[in-house]
Amino acid sequence: MAPLKRKIKRVEDVFGVAPEVLVDSYVDRGDLDKKIARLLGKKKHIALRGVSKCGKSWLRQRVLPRALVVQCRLGKTVLDVYREALGELGIRLEVSSSKASSLTGTVEATAEVGVSLITKIAAKWGFSGTTTETQTTTAVRQDINDLGFIADLIRESGRILVIEDFHYLDHIERTKLAFDLKALWDFKTYVVIVGVWSGQNILVHLNPDLSARVREVPISWSKEELKKIFETGGAALNLRFGSEIVARAIEDCYGNAGILQRLIEGVLEEAGIEEEQVQPTDVDNIALLDDAELNYAEELNSVYLEFANRVSSGIRNRQNATGIYAHAMAVIMSANDEDLIRGVPLDTVFRTAHAREGRIQKGNLKTVLERIEALQVDDAGRGLVLAYDESRKVVSVVDRQLLLYRKYATVPWPWEDLIAEADDRGEAFADA
Repeated sequence: MAPLKRKIKRVEDVFGVAPEVLVDSYVDRGDLDKKIARLLGKKKHIALRGVSKCGKSWLRQRVLPRALVVQCRLGKTVLDVYREALGELGIRLEVSSSKASSLTGTVEATAEVGVSLITKIAAKWGFSGTTTETQTTTAVRQDINDLGFIADLIRESGRILVIEDFHYLDHIERTKLAFDLKALWDFKTYVVIVGVWSGQNILVHLNPDLSARVREVPISWSKEELKKIFETGGAALNLRFGSEIVARAIEDCYGNAGILQRLIEGVLEEAGIEEEQVQPTDVDNIALLDDAELNYAEELNSVYLEFANRVSSGIRNRQNATGIYAHAMAVIMSANDEDLIRGVPLDTVFRTAHAREGRIQKGNLKTVLERIEALQVDDAGRGLVLAYDESRKVVSVVDRQLLLYRKYATVPWPWEDLIAEADDRGEAFADA
């Protein structure tokens, strides 16, 4: 019998941004996979902090392949998180009252696994109440009066709850979740929180009782770790990348593995390389990266044009505050790369905006920054580019593609036009 022919690897199997892990270019930076795996056994919540496309989801998939994943969006509540998590387990949650980490309502099975879970947990809690069951998957309904019942359902499922994009929750809902996390910890149900925030230990800031009960793990990349993406992926495709391409692509990805993956994919597209090479092949023409970056910026043009349109539309709907929002956006979007990555302080935004327009008051500007996230997202609550950290009072860039885009594209941001409109109306700057 003839041996099976080995499948030739294609570029898209090795490089690029993908929902599944591309194992040939996956880099376990600093043995982070093992570190997270160890933390999962320490009876603590885990918070994974890192910017968009930095590899949080790939890391989570590698370490927690069977996780119970809930994606947050702007406008979503903590109760929505529980509803979606239980929905994945075949259970519908109806809440009639919620306060102080306490829930009152019902859970009802909608699938066989939900029937089993509710029946088992109800017996543990000594409930007999309204449960009904037949030999098929007839609905099982149970009254609940404690968050512990929800915690037990999740824990009994054998899956770990992962709450992704935590930063999309508004400040009130983040605070509610932080207090619920203390209760969930008491119930021995440990959660993984994934999101973007610029300060350290945001959950402990929101609820000091989480001290020693949550471990925050920042996800960042060194230049050497980013270089390994070239090396491991290149080896899989029998490619050798030139040092000039490697150095500049790493500089232009702003410490972001996802952007780097897209740049490498673009370089290979420009080189006409679609699959694994038979002979070792050098990829060292810097013009390939020039073209890849320009094409990437052009591809992003529609993304940031839509971002600008959404923000502009939202600003125009703020009567008597158009000028404040517009001046704030003008100041933030003109900040340099390092400041946007680190976070531009409220005081800095105020000083610059006040120098541009003396009628702007700090209190009104702070209110504007607290609302700036809602201006950016689409109807589905996605598309965040800038985030305001209430704890540190800084605005930072969530989507670092913005930095590459404005480096290689001429950006006609509409903020100055909005300022002129406000001036023409003689806006009072009295309210945000």
